[in-house]
Amino acid sequence: MVEGMLEGGSPDAVASQLLNSGVTPIDIKEAPAAQPTTVQEAFTRLTSRPPELTDLMMFSRQMYTLMRSGIPINRAISALIESTRNAELVETLRDIQVDLESGRDLGSSLSRHPGIFSTLYVSMIRVGENTGRLDESFLRVSQYLERERDTRERIKSALRYPVFVVVAISFALAVINLWVVPAFRRVFERANVELPLPTRILIATSDFFVANWPLLLLALVAVVVGFRAYVGTEQGRYRWDKAKLRLPIVGDLLNRAILGRFARSFSMALGAGVPLIQALTVVSRAVGNDYVGEHVAQMRTGIERGDSLTRTAAITGMFSPLVLQMLAIGEETGSVDQLLEEVAGFYEREVDYDLRNLSAVIEPILIVALGVMVLILALGVFLPMWELMNVARGG
Repeated sequence: MVEGMLEGGSPDAVASQLLNSGVTPIDIKEAPAAQPTTVQEAFTRLTSRPPELTDLMMFSRQMYTLMRSGIPINRAISALIESTRNAELVETLRDIQVDLESGRDLGSSLSRHPGIFSTLYVSMIRVGENTGRLDESFLRVSQYLERERDTRERIKSALRYPVFVVVAISFALAVINLWVVPAFRRVFERANVELPLPTRILIATSDFFVANWPLLLLALVAVVVGFRAYVGTEQGRYRWDKAKLRLPIVGDLLNRAILGRFARSFSMALGAGVPLIQALTVVSRAVGNDYVGEHVAQMRTGIERGDSLTRTAAITGMFSPLVLQMLAIGEETGSVDQLLEEVAGFYEREVDYDLRNLSAVIEPILIVALGVMVLILALGVFLPMWELMNVARGG
């Protein structure tokens, strides 16, 4: 006995679809109209968070285990609906289950949710379906997502301390300019003494902040909103992705992390049996950077013209001579996917080493910035205090 839902213009059309797929319909009923959204459902939708890498990794790992055990896809999806905690992912799995029951394949069902399942993810699953190795595809995807999560966590961990220090310094500057300096200014005005240059600069800066802080706050919000809107456009996202790779200290680190992601995803796609041109198309959208993705698309264009993979990679200017040499050996030996996996490991080890030393590089810069701020504050406050003491002694 099979139960499910199918889209059709009439019960006869649905019956024809079922008979063509080898299912004999016994009872066909029209689905009830969608009920209005309740307050609880609306609250659930507003508070639900999109699936994270960990959620997708667990889903892929569980699907691999269930597929390996010989459980049908529909039953596996039903089991995961009961055990998945992310509300949005649960709704997505229910939609996928309906699509599967209506005759769609798993790859097409996943592709209807591009906000959750990337192009690389869908391509890997489609290859697994076509080759009869769906369980291996889920295993490869889960391993890739696990490495991606670990890399992101290491980057966040390395940047957490510098970001905290910068936020603390910004908050301290705001407090000093809005409350501390005005209090000292009233003391200095009563003393009627000539103020040194650091103190005058400090008071002028404080006056500017006190007089214009609403406008400054509004300008800050406008800049943030405008930047997010600009980055949301295709051209803005491309320019920002290009600029990120040229940032001091972290730009080179981000570049190598992206190239490692490219090599890992490209190796995984080729190892799973995705054709070279299709693999480059998929990977160009999976690297997470439009600027690098455009260079990957240029590699695809070069290969379509008849150039070798090594030559097209060299033209992009993204890869080091060592990496290009490994790609050349891979083409000669027919093991490009294995050599790309070595390239990915090479970049990932470099990124891991730089992440461990990132704090050591950024800390001196933060200490110097903090020292300059304290020096300016000390000179601006204590120099007139000493002048007041001299005036008091003279009196």
